[in-house]
Amino acid sequence: MKFRLKIWRQAGPDQPGRFEEYTVDNISPDMSFLEMLDELNEELVRQDKDPIAFDSDCREGICGACGLMINGMAHGPKLGCTTCELRMREFPDGSLITVEPFRADAFPVIKDLVVDRSALDRIIAAGGYISVNTGSAPDANAIPIPKEIAEEAMDAAACIGCGACVAACPNASAALFTGAKISQLALLPQGHPERERRVISMVNQMDIEGFGNCSNHGECEAACPKGISIVNIARMRREYIRAVRTGGQVRASV
Repeated sequence: MKFRLKIWRQAGPDQPGRFEEYTVDNISPDMSFLEMLDELNEELVRQDKDPIAFDSDCREGICGACGLMINGMAHGPKLGCTTCELRMREFPDGSLITVEPFRADAFPVIKDLVVDRSALDRIIAAGGYISVNTGSAPDANAIPIPKEIAEEAMDAAACIGCGACVAACPNASAALFTGAKISQLALLPQGHPERERRVISMVNQMDIEGFGNCSNHGECEAACPKGISIVNIARMRREYIRAVRTGGQVRASV
């Protein structure tokens, strides 16, 4: 297979960016999108040119580091997968593919296709944890949890923090990410001691980082490679209202 690539190049966060066009040939339809970029970079190195910077780690759809905007869609045209899971057979032979970094004020470009997503880490640090007693591990059945609640919490915990929801949202909102991280703890009894403090701190941090507000467009759910539901955004709002009514400190809006 042969493709024309229109790829965003940017030397650094304070440098102007531009699109550059490349051609790749002899691409197997079973190659992943990142493997195709590896092939292109090997050719650029052979030509003594600067290879294209892009993020990746596990290449198994687990870590979320590989996020790219491909033809205007976060992670590309196939639903329910990350960029590293996307195969070249999803694109017509000979087609033009436009590749950009995730676009959001809270995700500054570091170089080329690499963005700084540490804002998501700071939201987690603001309250995405629970209090635990040190010592030996408690018995697994010490706190009985109904199966449907446990599954709902695990569905929210499936979020890998890739930032596709932010990139897809017209407001660059992190509400789906934050809602999922709040939900996975709010649903379980282990998360209740910090319940009020958690939601207010995490939502406040989301605003501090410069993410936009959610306006229920739903693009976040459509772009999420793990199928995280916008139900978690509604739960975050309910948790926030509950926290305010029980005496939490108001600063942000959800």
